[in-house]
Amino acid sequence: MTPQTLPSVNLPVNLVADLQDSLLMAMTDLKRLEGLLDHATDNLMERFSTANHALAHLDGNENDDLLSIRRSLHQAVTELQFHDMATQLIVHTGKVLQGCAWKLAEEAMEPEEDELPICVDPTPDRPSPVTQNEMDAGSIDLF
Repeated sequence: MTPQTLPSVNLPVNLVADLQDSLLMAMTDLKRLEGLLDHATDNLMERFSTANHALAHLDGNENDDLLSIRRSLHQAVTELQFHDMATQLIVHTGKVLQGCAWKLAEEAMEPEEDELPICVDPTPDRPSPVTQNEMDAGSIDLF
């Protein structure tokens, strides 16, 4: 199909602008969520470190309970991988939303005289950077 024969939908510019604003607000909320996750993860890491240092003073009294506590702490730190997965999903979703917002603006509104056209593909290279649905299975892309 040529551009002239492609089906199209005429939408009022104010509707497109409202939709674009909503997409950009969703991006802002995702950034806030990322900050909250970062803060919570930093707090958890600090608490795990404090607990691990407290256990270090008990090294002379190694027993099954102490070994179990150390093992649990190490597993808990490993499970903080959730933060990396969540952050990757937030960044990925933000890129998709931003691409959609820019595409809407490009399609619905005429550029200003001195404005350069935005060439944005709203779809990232892959559908999702994280294929894991739970902590026990799947894969994750490392930064």
